[in-house]
Amino acid sequence: MTVKEALEDYFLIPRKIRHFLRTKKHVQVNGETVHWQSMLQAGDQLTLTFDPEDYEEKDLLAGDASLVETLYEDEHLIIVNKPEGMKTHANQPDEIALLNHVSTYVGKTCYVVHRLDKETSGALVFAKNPFVLPVLNRLLEDKKIQRDYWALILGSLPKKQLVYKDKLGRDRHDRRKRIVDPRKGLYAETHVTILKTFKRTSLVNCQLQTGRTHQIRVHLSHHGHPIVGDPLYNPERAPRLMLHAHRLRLSHPFTLEKIQVEAPSASFEKGLKEQTSP
Repeated sequence: MTVKEALEDYFLIPRKIRHFLRTKKHVQVNGETVHWQSMLQAGDQLTLTFDPEDYEEKDLLAGDASLVETLYEDEHLIIVNKPEGMKTHANQPDEIALLNHVSTYVGKTCYVVHRLDKETSGALVFAKNPFVLPVLNRLLEDKKIQRDYWALILGSLPKKQLVYKDKLGRDRHDRRKRIVDPRKGLYAETHVTILKTFKRTSLVNCQLQTGRTHQIRVHLSHHGHPIVGDPLYNPERAPRLMLHAHRLRLSHPFTLEKIQVEAPSASFEKGLKEQTSP
């Protein structure tokens, strides 16, 4: 393939970043600046140089680095284990959230690639620089970042495996909630597999094909199987929302390394024992 094809189609580098690389001659093959249409051969070393001044860094309030549980980290990205009860990012200027803690841990401003609800725990990816952020966003859009969740639901599903494709939209009566909206909603797809069935609940694995707000929670509750401990979609109270992002898989956008992390959660395990004991 050509240099252009490698950057555009293989590494998924967005147009804005490609423009900087091209105009500044910051693409080299085997140590030499090359034409954009030059062919790459097996064994060639492709070097890309990024300038920080091309991007405006946001200032964040300092967080607590000791609260960060790292699952994977390199110079471009960090995957952490988010605890339940903590926001992914702040909504107000004076608010402290996981993004603040991660940025303090890394020593510079990081960037949110995807989000978990405040009540949900588990694996979460942050970009460590603005160059890799849009590349990771493209991987997410192209379903190349796979996310698996465990959920403890009420009742049992009619089949071992199900696919929900209900469109989701805002609830006009409660701005915190989402609802199934066949007419105006956005397409959402969740793959659900039963892992274990208990007396009144079931443990299921949910794999996201899209990333809508509250997607798993709304799909399951709409079909009569709300998640145990869900404060919005299940009136039955429990110590925590029993939804945990236990596994995340992706190919590193630059090194192409296959990355898979699994996130433990003591509170989810405790809740599982409490909710399923005889």
